Amino acid sequence: MFSNVWSLSGVVLIVVATLGIGLWGSRSARTTDFSAARKPVREERNAAAISGEYLSAASFLGVAGLVLKDGVDALWYPIGFAAGYLALMLFVVAPMRRSGAYTMPDFVEARLNSLSLRSLSTVVVVVIGWLYLVPQLQAAGMTLAAIVGTEYRAGVLVIALIVHISVVSGVLRAVTLVQAFQYWVKLFAITLPAFALLVVFVVSGQRQALEEPRTPFFPQDTTVDVQTDVTVQVTEPVWLTAAEGSGLAGAVYLQPGEHPVPAGSELRFPAGAAVPVVTGAVPDNASWLRPHPEGLPGVLETYSVLIATFLGTMGLPHVLGRFYANPSGAGARRTALYVLGLLGAFYLFPTLFGLLSRLYVPQLLVTGQTDAAVLLLPHAMLGGWVGGVLAAITAAGAFAAFLSTSSGLVMGLAGVLSSRDVLWGRTMRFSSAALLSCSVPVVLALAVDGHDIARSVGLAFAMAASTFAPVLVLGIWWRGLTAAGAAWGMLTGGSLVLIAVLVAHVAGDHGWWGRLVAQPALVTVPVAFAVTYLVSRATRTRVPEGVSRLMLRLHAPDRLGFVDSRPLAEQAPKPGRHER
Repeated sequence: MFSNVWSLSGVVLIVVATLGIGLWGSRSARTTDFSAARKPVREERNAAAISGEYLSAASFLGVAGLVLKDGVDALWYPIGFAAGYLALMLFVVAPMRRSGAYTMPDFVEARLNSLSLRSLSTVVVVVIGWLYLVPQLQAAGMTLAAIVGTEYRAGVLVIALIVHISVVSGVLRAVTLVQAFQYWVKLFAITLPAFALLVVFVVSGQRQALEEPRTPFFPQDTTVDVQTDVTVQVTEPVWLTAAEGSGLAGAVYLQPGEHPVPAGSELRFPAGAAVPVVTGAVPDNASWLRPHPEGLPGVLETYSVLIATFLGTMGLPHVLGRFYANPSGAGARRTALYVLGLLGAFYLFPTLFGLLSRLYVPQLLVTGQTDAAVLLLPHAMLGGWVGGVLAAITAAGAFAAFLSTSSGLVMGLAGVLSSRDVLWGRTMRFSSAALLSCSVPVVLALAVDGHDIARSVGLAFAMAASTFAPVLVLGIWWRGLTAAGAAWGMLTGGSLVLIAVLVAHVAGDHGWWGRLVAQPALVTVPVAFAVTYLVSRATRTRVPEGVSRLMLRLHAPDRLGFVDSRPLAEQAPKPGRHER
């Protein structure tokens, strides 16, 4: 309870600080649209703001949880999350900044001269935003459940309410200031505890415990409360005691194999007992430290994750628009380079939390709630007021993670939903659009309790990579792209991802085909690129007029002065009869 009070204090403090800074900064801001800023944002500050909004719950909590569960294979997630900005820097941000477009709907309308394609891309933006919001709300529910003891559903509703208030109250008018502040909060909240815990680990001399080829073990008598139905796999026989009222009864001897454990079970393990791990986790430390212990399925999943994260970043609705705050294409590229450095520095530390959690909070492997490792590790290793303070810091960082990302997404989605592109020429009040932006992800988050946060975010990346990445890459670098090719590519890629999500939910992710269904980008992205290219070739007579002039603007160096200060959509000719 002592640790919970500290953690709750950290959460309250970060919410108050965020709202306070937003209100203070919003006094001099006339709009919530950072693209309409009166003066460009400095590249370093813009990079911090981009990093603050991008580092979501998957970065702060999910990476550590996956490392705890899957070992070195999980390291591809932070690599992919950061490397996505390398793709942005090389292929997208400078031409997009020169174009004058700061959203995907703006870009596709002007590049392909089609209002219908603009409407389709707007719908895809909303779908991606909702998919990305779901794991943020998952993290909120799990965080409050871990530090306060509330139900998962209560945490989801609380963060949704806070996000809605922050959006409709106008505190996000100073969006750059708030997001930059939250990046430094997250970095501090992950680095200070990580250094302290690393010192304790080195002094304790337990390095060899991670290298032993046995399963993890409980260092002391441990009671584990199972909140959801799980199936655990046992590699070493283990005795345990189940409390009265649990799904199991009395003294239980688990032999090697898989065993279902119902929700509500209270399991008591003696010191030194082997840890049963939830099905899907790596059971022994030797395999945990070796890449792809399961062979081909692991290799396929790794490449799928890399493709999704590397190409999906450019399609996220809250990423591209931030680069419009840079004064030029070269400035946008330098900002992306700074973001790479900031993200690379951050991702070192969740990995460390995942490694240490294997030793100090192995009970999370029984319940499957491995995303709580960052929140529980400080108190498990240090205890007392020192552990409580560090737990409060990490809780504040976790809340900053999903608060900043969720607020930015809801604000962007509310702007899209309140435009004429979604409701067939009608408009919706911004407050109502914000409520709708929150409500749909809340319903989905309540239905998917227990899923890994980082993997849930991976689906949003897969959707973005399968829909917008082909349009952006081919639209910027190939003059032969047509509106029909872009539309069929987006519909094909997006439909395949949604089908994969449904199949994974019904059939599970067992075997090599199951891994592809759970992380489908390895199939959906190449198919989307192929469909976009082939349909464009089949409709090559419908390439928009003036594409050569537009391509010159996208790729000419800034010093030549081809950039027009007006948004690209204002400069494009009105759609003709083929593109409507």
